[in-house]
Amino acid sequence: MEEAYFKQVTTTIILVALIVLSFFLVKPILLAIIIGLILALVFLPVYEKINKKINSPNLSATIICVFLALLIILPLWFLTPIAIDQSLKIYQISQQVDFVKPLKTIFPSLFASDTFSQEIGSILSSFVTKVTNSLVNTLADIILNFPTLFFQFIVVFFTFYFVLRDKKELVNYVQSLLPFSKEVEKKLFESSKGITISVIYGQVVIGIIQGLVAGVGFLIFQVPNSLILTLIACLAGIFPIISTTIVWLPVAIYLLIAGNTFSAVGILVFGVISSSIDNFVRPVIVAKRTQMHSSLILIGMIGGLFLFGILGFILGPLILAYLLIILEIYRNKKVPGLFIQQP
Repeated sequence: MEEAYFKQVTTTIILVALIVLSFFLVKPILLAIIIGLILALVFLPVYEKINKKINSPNLSATIICVFLALLIILPLWFLTPIAIDQSLKIYQISQQVDFVKPLKTIFPSLFASDTFSQEIGSILSSFVTKVTNSLVNTLADIILNFPTLFFQFIVVFFTFYFVLRDKKELVNYVQSLLPFSKEVEKKLFESSKGITISVIYGQVVIGIIQGLVAGVGFLIFQVPNSLILTLIACLAGIFPIISTTIVWLPVAIYLLIAGNTFSAVGILVFGVISSSIDNFVRPVIVAKRTQMHSSLILIGMIGGLFLFGILGFILGPLILAYLLIILEIYRNKKVPGLFIQQP
């Protein structure tokens, strides 16, 4: 009895030690692995369509990998120098621009006090300087940390390739590790898949499309530093409630005050189209899937941003979503959950 107990304790200690060591081993590339998993989920429908036609999992996964590599590498190669140049220009302009003057024009009564106006101007100038400085540093790090990024990309693509090719085996393996009944496993996987697609497609992909539509308007009407504004619009589009309006509306107001009425109206039109995409496309994508309350998505994105950086836009809501899914399964109530809405 004592020998069996000793063996059990020893096995547990060795297992825990190996898990801890494995975590520290994988920690530097953990986000790269997660990115590979997320990208595999995004491109899975495309992979399945290609695989049906050529009936070769290896070749189908390779084709998608090559396509993804071109989709990531080419924009980075051509647009990063432009983005760095434009972000430096924005940084320099932000040091000279008078933020109070347009606000006084729009809200004369609110900014009647010179002291109040100077305080607001100082706060806005400091905020814009910090944002543009962070943007410049982030873009510069892409070049300076190229060797590290290269290895991270290798991990992303290997994960992406093998998850696409061996999806069924991976799902079966994960299911074999879960301590739930078959019925609970089925509910867990269905809800997890539905809410993951809802967040990735319904929030992230649509948000990026909204930002790109606004960016087309910036490009057509020759708004200065349009690439940086498009990137910011894409990030803003991902956030629920906030959307791209926070980017294109100030641009339209600025152009209107500057006397460029035609461009201001054009940006306004593209901005309205950008913001309207959400109302038409999102219901089609998430109508029959498990959905998460928009307030929790926003909280998850902000918390994820602080914890994981830019990838937190996706990971934050998903972590909260998976916790709530397990709680909903545990509740096992007929009344729909407040934060998780079943289709």
